[in-house]
Amino acid sequence: MRRARILTAVLALAAGLLAGTPPAVAASTPEAATTAVAADTYTWKNARVDGGGFVPGIVFNRSEKNLAYARTDIGGAYRWVQASKSWTPLLDSVGWNEWGHTGVVSLASDAVDPDKVYAAVGTYTNSWDPTNGAVLRSADRGASWRKADLPFKLGGNMPGRGMGERLAVDPNRNSVLYLGAPSGKGLWRSTDSGASWSQVTAFPNVGTYVQDPTDTSGYASDNQGIVWVTFDESTGISKSPTQTIYVGVADKDNAVYRSTDGGATWSRLAGQPTGYLAHKGVLDAANGYLYLAYSDKGGPYDGGKGRLWRYATRTGTWTDISPVAEADTYYGFSGLTVDRQHPGTVMATAYSSWWPDTQIFRSTDSGGTWTKAWDYTSYPNRSNRYTTDVSSVPWLTFGATPSPPEQTPKLGWMTEALEIDPFDSARMMYGTGATIYGTKNLTDWDGGTQFTVKPMVQGLEETAVNDLASPPSGAPLLSALGDIGGFRHTDLTKVPSMMYTSPNLTTTTSLDYAESNPDTVVRVGDLDSGPHIGFSTDNGANWFSGSDPSGVTGGGTVAAAADGSRFVWSPAGAGVQYTTGFGTSWSASSGIPAGAVVESDRVDPKTFYGFKSGKFYVSSDGGATFTASSAAGLPSGDSVRFKALPGTEGDVWLAGGASDGAYGLWHSTDGGATFTKLSNIEQADTIGFGKAAPGASYQTLFTSAKIGGVRGIFRSTDEGATWTRINDDAHQWGWTGGAITGDPRIYGRVYVSTNGRGIVYGDSPGTGDGGGGGTDPTPPPTGACTVNYRITNQWSGGFQADVSLANTGSAAWHGWTLGWTFPDGQKITQLWNADHSQSGAAVTAKNLTWNANVAPGSSVSFGFTGSWTGANTKPAAFKLGSESCAVS
Repeated sequence: MRRARILTAVLALAAGLLAGTPPAVAASTPEAATTAVAADTYTWKNARVDGGGFVPGIVFNRSEKNLAYARTDIGGAYRWVQASKSWTPLLDSVGWNEWGHTGVVSLASDAVDPDKVYAAVGTYTNSWDPTNGAVLRSADRGASWRKADLPFKLGGNMPGRGMGERLAVDPNRNSVLYLGAPSGKGLWRSTDSGASWSQVTAFPNVGTYVQDPTDTSGYASDNQGIVWVTFDESTGISKSPTQTIYVGVADKDNAVYRSTDGGATWSRLAGQPTGYLAHKGVLDAANGYLYLAYSDKGGPYDGGKGRLWRYATRTGTWTDISPVAEADTYYGFSGLTVDRQHPGTVMATAYSSWWPDTQIFRSTDSGGTWTKAWDYTSYPNRSNRYTTDVSSVPWLTFGATPSPPEQTPKLGWMTEALEIDPFDSARMMYGTGATIYGTKNLTDWDGGTQFTVKPMVQGLEETAVNDLASPPSGAPLLSALGDIGGFRHTDLTKVPSMMYTSPNLTTTTSLDYAESNPDTVVRVGDLDSGPHIGFSTDNGANWFSGSDPSGVTGGGTVAAAADGSRFVWSPAGAGVQYTTGFGTSWSASSGIPAGAVVESDRVDPKTFYGFKSGKFYVSSDGGATFTASSAAGLPSGDSVRFKALPGTEGDVWLAGGASDGAYGLWHSTDGGATFTKLSNIEQADTIGFGKAAPGASYQTLFTSAKIGGVRGIFRSTDEGATWTRINDDAHQWGWTGGAITGDPRIYGRVYVSTNGRGIVYGDSPGTGDGGGGGTDPTPPPTGACTVNYRITNQWSGGFQADVSLANTGSAAWHGWTLGWTFPDGQKITQLWNADHSQSGAAVTAKNLTWNANVAPGSSVSFGFTGSWTGANTKPAAFKLGSESCAVS
């Protein structure tokens, strides 16, 4: 779930940012290469996951239809694109040195001038984030930004980040903005459209609430401060400041303040409830009601009690409008919205109801009476007012088969963002810990019929990436992700059907495949209980759990022997271990310290490497014993990533370091006995390999680095002698130091990790189809193919099948299309390792980019799940293009 979000970000930082924080100034080498900035014009896209992270805020513009924004805690901000029903990222230009500005604590869209949008950015208020916060302002809907630096930090990924919005534009005089600050910094105001800011010294309360005063890291012990600002637009006229402003403060005894003179003076709102934090304050100016959602905690994970209150702005009357008795709450309220077309309609969420599900409440009489999204019939059975369709993002079921009252997919969790479209009462969006859900027929709720909830998240990619692998055969991309484990991408342009399962690791910290046997894959990661390691013998399509050595508490790093015969694992909580086979038993490695990063030689199956605290270690007996290399001058810290080159024994590249010591890229051609530092690289944090350039004999190198004074993603086609920057200033994605790899099958393609913007991949001009889709087939000669169709599992109404297509001719295929007709009208519901279409009973399966080429004597396979009624007879005939295949 999303509870691991903090750990994902912080562990990524601890591994790659705290020790190796991108420095403001770093020593340059005297022989620094002249770097061509964006010399190769790459096209950048995301490998589609669709969501994957917490969306704490959704903001609709109040004056322009279909203009909406979403903010994420570590992955930037997005704008809704109505034509494509998708989101477009707005903060990809955030660079390495200001990576914290990918955390968005608040957004504000200007109702007077809809072209203007503002973002308050900064990820942590403690030492983890090296820079102060800022307010970004845009006059072109986020296409470009100008920045106003603040004299304090902001916390887009801090406790309380679901409260808000902390940033607000005066709806009458739009040059005036307010910002609520954390850490005791108070309330701030801008009178020049966000260009400059000053503290509102008259505001009397900077907040008192901290999640955990004993936390010495400063993360949970920070004062959550000023948490929302709401204008009463009815108390102003155009071009004059709004007179009445409400402000929410993280103070259980003094949660709401008001100014009635345009912010000159402020007072605590009389008669207000105490004992709770006001997460949201939403005003219905038409009826004169301020609605408030209260919780006993700051969220987004915690919250055990809550209330909903309504304040009558004209009479000063407070009314408890909570939909359930206080004793019956085990959650706090946060998500809160008013239907602007019908202001008496108000909705709220039980954001911290993790089990059995979140709850959404709806009232059409200003909170007088309520209905729920779901109710118990006879416990544990539920009756839902909604149906859920996650076919566009099928992994949202998490592969779960829960017992009632839980259901899959869940309605949500951490539901702090909830908004009814101000122009369309039937459309609502809400954020969860993993996606944005929405509906286009919300008003069916009131008629007693079910409304449909679907993901409305395409284009919003919010995963934190720990490791990446692109094997020479099989799927083009395997990923290790925070919070949702990771995916096997057979097509980069499509959402995978499911994350890795068996085991369902919450966060995958490391993965590897056997270089000469890519069907063998291993992954390790974090899990509350159960094994921390999984193995696959079919290139990651299916998995089985291994066993843990004693003491394991987390994933660490793992390496597979070149032939898949053995594995070396450096888990958290235990020393380095090795095993033959698939980890049914483990033995402790000697000669290498606990916590070392481990990798394998990509040629010799008995050679493994390790690194820890400036020392490089080598094993030649399958990981049983390691010996420290005499190589000197390597980084002294542990912010290091290294890889061995496929196809060449003993060829190792090592990247990493810190600004106060050795930092850069090193190369060894003797198995780590000696390393040579590349003089043309100032800093490097990752290293990866891809297909060699046309005419080149050495594989292409990729790195996230600083070269020639420029931070970026770089490529070398001449063994590191020269480098070309392949990204540009508009495509930087904050911190990219987790992992990088090229594609061994497609020259120029590179996969880049981000810490919140998902998996980014780039193609140079002429790379190919740019995503993993199919290519036009070249039909083979008559009789040159054989098909094996096998039903591998069948149940009532459903089945799973595998199809193997063999090239039995004498010529290679450079693309293929296989067709058949189901004799009983079966329907395919999900197909992998190929593209497919179905018309009636007729099916066509077509190659992807990575499996288009099939040599004589070789075969290609794909699988699918389907539905059937009556009978499930196997197809009797198959055609490759227009030619018939033999059936085995």
